[in-house]
Amino acid sequence: MQSTTVSKAAIALLCVAQFVVVLDVTIVAVALPAIRSDLGFSAAGLQWVITAYGLVFGGFLMLLGRAADLAGRRRVLTIGFGVFGAASLACGLAPSPAALIAARAVQGLGAAAISPAALAILTAALPPGRARTRALGVWTAAAAGGGALGWVLGGVLAEYAGWEWVFLVNVVPCAVALALTRRLLPESRDETAEPGRLDVPGAVSITGGLALLVLGLTRAEQAGPTDPTTLAPLAAGAALLAAFAAIERRTPRPLLPPGVVTRPPLSGALLAAVLITTTSTGPLFLCVLYLQDVLALEPTQAGLLFMPVNLAVIAGSAAGARLIERAGPRRAGAAGLTALGAGVLALVAIPSQGGVPPHLPLAFMAIGAGVGCASVASTQLGTEALDRDRQGLASGLLNTAAQLGNALGLAVFVLLAAAIDGDTVTGFRWAFAAGAALVVAGGVAAAAMQRSP
Repeated sequence: MQSTTVSKAAIALLCVAQFVVVLDVTIVAVALPAIRSDLGFSAAGLQWVITAYGLVFGGFLMLLGRAADLAGRRRVLTIGFGVFGAASLACGLAPSPAALIAARAVQGLGAAAISPAALAILTAALPPGRARTRALGVWTAAAAGGGALGWVLGGVLAEYAGWEWVFLVNVVPCAVALALTRRLLPESRDETAEPGRLDVPGAVSITGGLALLVLGLTRAEQAGPTDPTTLAPLAAGAALLAAFAAIERRTPRPLLPPGVVTRPPLSGALLAAVLITTTSTGPLFLCVLYLQDVLALEPTQAGLLFMPVNLAVIAGSAAGARLIERAGPRRAGAAGLTALGAGVLALVAIPSQGGVPPHLPLAFMAIGAGVGCASVASTQLGTEALDRDRQGLASGLLNTAAQLGNALGLAVFVLLAAAIDGDTVTGFRWAFAAGAALVVAGGVAAAAMQRSP
C-alpha cells in the first residue's frame, strides 16, 4: 500500500478517532460530583464510572488489535465507532447507576476496537519516513490532547450543560466517522495469517489478566495496597498473564509471538509509553485535587487552568516530529522526558495557601510539551519495531502500555501523597518529587532498552 492512498482527510479522521476515545478517559472526572447527586451513586460505587471504562478499554486492546490484523482494520474500526457511539448515547440517557456503569463498560469495548485499528491503518498505509513521522506527530497530539482537554471540557459541560453531555458529545462525531470510514480509509490486514484463526485461549488469558491488573491498580488507589480487594485481582491477573506466556510458547499461531515484547526497540518504546502516562496522569490528577480541594476553585476555573497542557501537547508533538527527522526518535524521546521531568519537579513548589501559584502554567506547559514530544518518539519506535502485517498488534501493545500507565499513575501518586504525614500539600510535594525521579530513572532504562542488540 502506498502512502498516496491515504489522504489528509483520512489522517484527520483517524486522529479524531483517537482524540475521542482518550478524551473519554478524563472528561468524566470533573463531572463525577454532578453524576453522584443526580443518579444517587454511593461513594464506593461512583469510582466505577471511570473504572468500568478503563478496565474494558485496557483489557481488550491486545485482543482487538490483533483481531484488526486478521479481520480487517477498517472493519474493526467501523464496528468500534458504532459500539462507542451507541454506548455514549446510552450513558447520557442512563436512568440509574447500574445502567451508567454497564454503558461505560460497553463504551470501553468500542474504544478498545477504535484505538489500535486507527493507529494500525495509519502506520500500515505510510511506510517509514517523513510522511509517517509527521502523521504520527498529529496522531499523538490528538491522543494526548484528548486526555488533557478532558479536564477542561468536562468542567465546562458539567457546570453549564449538565453531566449527560460529557457522554452525548461523542454521538455526532461517531455518526460522522461511520459515514466517512468506508469512503476515506483503505482496508488492510495481515495477509500472511490464516483467515479466521485467532488464538482464543491466549486472547482470553491476556484480556482477563490485563483487566484484573488494571482493577488491582485501581483498587490500590481506592482501598490501599494491602487490602484484599487489591491483592486478589493483582494475584489473579499475574496468574493469567503467566498462563498467557505459557500458552503463547505452545500454540502454533500465537497472539503475541514469544520474544516480541523483549525485542529491544519495542521493549524500550513500551516502557516509555508506560512512563509517559504514569508520570503525567498522576501529577495532573493531584493538581486537580489541589486546585479544587486546597484552593477551592470551581470546576470550570480549575479546568481552564489546564489549557496550557492542551496547547503544549500539540506544540510538543509537532516539535517532536521535526526533532525525529533531524536527530532520530531516541534523542527526541529523551528531550521529551527531560521536559516532562522538569515540569513535574516544578510542581514541588506549590504553596499551601493563597491564590494560584504563577509558576503553575509554566509547569503545565513543560509537562504537556514533554508528553507530546516523547509520545511521538515512543510511537514511532514501537510501530517500526514490527512489520506492516502486525501493525494492529503493535498498536494494541502501545495503547495497552499507555492505559496501564494511566492506572498506575493514579494509584501510585495518590498512595504516595496519602502516605506522607502532615497536610495534604506536603504529601503532594513529595509525590511530585518522586515523580520527577521516576522520569529520570525510567528514561535511562527506556533508552537502554531501545538500543538494538
